[in-house]
Amino acid sequence: MGLIAVTGATGQIGGRVARGLAAAGAPQRLVVRDPSRAPDLDGADVRVATYGDGEALRHALDGADVLLFVSGSEDAHRLDQHRTVTEAAAAAGVRRVVYTSFLGASPECTFTFARDHAATEQMLTAARFETTFLRDSFYLDVLPEFVTDGALRGPAGTGRVGAVARADVAEVALAAVLDESHAGRSYDLTGPQALSFAEIAATLSAVGGTPVAFVDETVEEAYASRSGFGAPQWMLDGWVSTYTAVASGELDVVTDVVEAVTGHPARTLEDVLRGR
Repeated sequence: MGLIAVTGATGQIGGRVARGLAAAGAPQRLVVRDPSRAPDLDGADVRVATYGDGEALRHALDGADVLLFVSGSEDAHRLDQHRTVTEAAAAAGVRRVVYTSFLGASPECTFTFARDHAATEQMLTAARFETTFLRDSFYLDVLPEFVTDGALRGPAGTGRVGAVARADVAEVALAAVLDESHAGRSYDLTGPQALSFAEIAATLSAVGGTPVAFVDETVEEAYASRSGFGAPQWMLDGWVSTYTAVASGELDVVTDVVEAVTGHPARTLEDVLRGR
């Protein structure tokens, strides 16, 4: 088995994949910004690089056959960072890339942050890697973080979202980096059901024991309620379009990919909240 490079190894997705690779005895290299936070795993080499440092990335990826490319955090320069990773991987001779994209990513999709994913997919394809695109829905694990002052607030209307557990995404990613048969595929990764934000609020209330309401803001109200954080316009657009993408129906998608790849049903919101 060729060397597998794992980015984001200190995070939720990359860290789970790295632990899975260690358990499988696969040779891996962890590409991290802060080596003190890298997981201590048998057989794992650690190299330091950021997505903005092409030279360090090329050194970090040298000799790697497969790359798990965990997308960068939302940033005004994220697409430039992704281009740097792509160019460094090509220069280092990486053959196969598994990239964490977003469900329905396209240049015109409602969720503005997902447009970077569409552009990154195009870059990776143009660079002629053997690719696997993991097009994740929103993460179930993150939904509780949307709650402020006892409410989920946003212009989602009655739209529904098939959000997915990060643990399930990581399991699919692990399978994809280990098994060549996933090359050339794009997977839409969702949970087992599409929920409205009213239903999400009800589940958070029932499991957490603290009432959570859903407040269906207008788009204007959503921008106004977030304007006090001092965030730049591109970030405000991303925050608000999180909800308008759901309202549009673009994320009302449920697939069986998690079960087909991992052999177990995708986790529900209740599973995630109860730590299953």
